[in-house]
Amino acid sequence: MKKTVLALLFSISSLFAGEINIAVAANVSYAMDELKAEFAKISPQTKVQVTLGSSGKLVAQIKNGAPYGVFMSANMKFPEALFTDGLTAAKPVVYAQGSLAYLSAKKQDFSQGVNILISSNINKIAVANPTTAPYGKAAVEAMQKAGIYDKVKDKFVYAESISQVVTYSISAADIGFVAKSSLYSPKMAQYKEGINYAEVDPKLYTPIKQGIVLMKNEENNKEYKAFYNFILSEKAKAIFKKYGYII
Repeated sequence: MKKTVLALLFSISSLFAGEINIAVAANVSYAMDELKAEFAKISPQTKVQVTLGSSGKLVAQIKNGAPYGVFMSANMKFPEALFTDGLTAAKPVVYAQGSLAYLSAKKQDFSQGVNILISSNINKIAVANPTTAPYGKAAVEAMQKAGIYDKVKDKFVYAESISQVVTYSISAADIGFVAKSSLYSPKMAQYKEGINYAEVDPKLYTPIKQGIVLMKNEENNKEYKAFYNFILSEKAKAIFKKYGYII
């Protein structure tokens, strides 16, 4: 029944020329407005509808027939799985590399590095669900590699996506593992580097290579292809760099 409903939605969406549906990992949400604005200069007649979420959940939707023509994942694992299943036009391509950071609404001593999480004043640590959110998986990997995972795992407050972790980090938790890109949002201007946030040592986790795929059912759609090509363009790369991504 679920597949039938999603397939119907896909059929309806295809009737509207000039509208494309993109599935995007939550960490990209902070850069998405600028990316859409820049794309509009190239393709002003195309309306871009964006669905944000954890990469794992978006893949589940795609496999159930959700009407997305392009998928921008938070890592390579999920789009590679779609390629293996024959759902994409080609193999996934890296469009950016993400980074982890710590974020807290309170002043913290980040000179301790990851050991800050062991501190007695840190009672709740916001982490994205490592099963569906690549940034959550990277956070767990960092703690395991640092040898503190078993000491702090009982402090975890799980979020469904990396963007939800941002909210938790400044409200329901004492600190959280967020995407570095979130710190470049104008909404985060009140939080200061070295006081409220700091980058996690990149040696503690596998590089977060984020992959994009064009879905097979839209490989001949000029608008989807245009958006896909734009994300890999120099103009898009400049925007990603602005939001803290490694290109």
